[in-house]
Amino acid sequence: MNLKLSTGLLALLGAISAMGSAAAQDTIVKIGHSGPLSGPQAFSGKDNENGARLAVEELNAKPITVAGKKIKFELQSEDDQGDPKAGVQVAQKFIDGGIKYVVGPYNSGVAIPASRAYNDAGVIFATVATNPKITQQGYKGLYRVNASDTQLGSKMAMYAAQELKLKTVAVIDDRTAFGQGVAEEFKKQAKASGMTVAGHEFTTDKAFDFTSILTKLKAKKVEAIFFGGYAPQGAPMARQMKQLGINAKLLGGDTICTAEMGKLGGDAVADNVLCSQGGAILDKAASGPQFKAAFKKRYNRDADVYAASYYDATMMYAQAMQKANSLDPAKVGAVISSTAYKGVAGTYAFDAKGDMKESPVTIFTFKNGQPAPITSY
Repeated sequence: MNLKLSTGLLALLGAISAMGSAAAQDTIVKIGHSGPLSGPQAFSGKDNENGARLAVEELNAKPITVAGKKIKFELQSEDDQGDPKAGVQVAQKFIDGGIKYVVGPYNSGVAIPASRAYNDAGVIFATVATNPKITQQGYKGLYRVNASDTQLGSKMAMYAAQELKLKTVAVIDDRTAFGQGVAEEFKKQAKASGMTVAGHEFTTDKAFDFTSILTKLKAKKVEAIFFGGYAPQGAPMARQMKQLGINAKLLGGDTICTAEMGKLGGDAVADNVLCSQGGAILDKAASGPQFKAAFKKRYNRDADVYAASYYDATMMYAQAMQKANSLDPAKVGAVISSTAYKGVAGTYAFDAKGDMKESPVTIFTFKNGQPAPITSY
């Protein structure tokens, strides 16, 4: 063999070997995502997953180093169906697979039972689920990266009383952990703000016909109905209110603050619908427009309710790993608990329970089928 060729071949093989050795040095960190990827809430689950995936891709594009090793993040997304039993099974799958960092669950009814499994296994997890009971359990590695029902329900009631000047309202809840929780908080603040709560009706997160309970509330001449539930029920409720000639406004929490509400509700969803969502107005946030543009470029669709929060939670984990110079969940959790992370949707600093110390709430209405922010406070 030609000496030059032999020398060149050896150099090439050496380079390939070095590349392989360098690749071998990469430390894989898996992030678990638990959310409803099937069923009527799949649009929210996929949006949340996309937010986390965008963060993972950006982190891998300019890798971070922890304890002298380059980190490569991988997202493992699992469908918990918005069901408590399935959510616990997903949690166990993550735990068995050695996953120590999770974003989700999305639903309060899933987060409450799954959180025990995550806590017992020393998993760090960040959820947007809003029921106050989630953080009242005292779990160390749990962080709520969103406003709670207390904030969402009460701020919507305050807006209804102070800005809309409403006097008589009613409440419908779907009996889920989320729906019941946010409805009770709305009702409590409504009364404190001087409004009369003329009725409290109940449905389920599987129902689509609300004619009976709406007819009952129409007779009470309420000016607004607060619905504690999700968009797949909120949209037909808005349609049926219109069909019954009910001129009352339809109010709700973050789960109806979604483009799906406008898509399913059509012309029945406009400025007659208002909702409260945790976080500041993205267009007015420092890095909000940049995030929205990156999301749109990557997925060819607009970010929905909590994509930015899932993106922020994933980025928060990465920053905490760097600050701790460790992948040990206990050390990373200590950093998250004691420092603040400035993200797209807000600044994440947590109290002893794992709730955000300050979580702005934005009130939205709908224009052309899309949620449109009115004000944050």
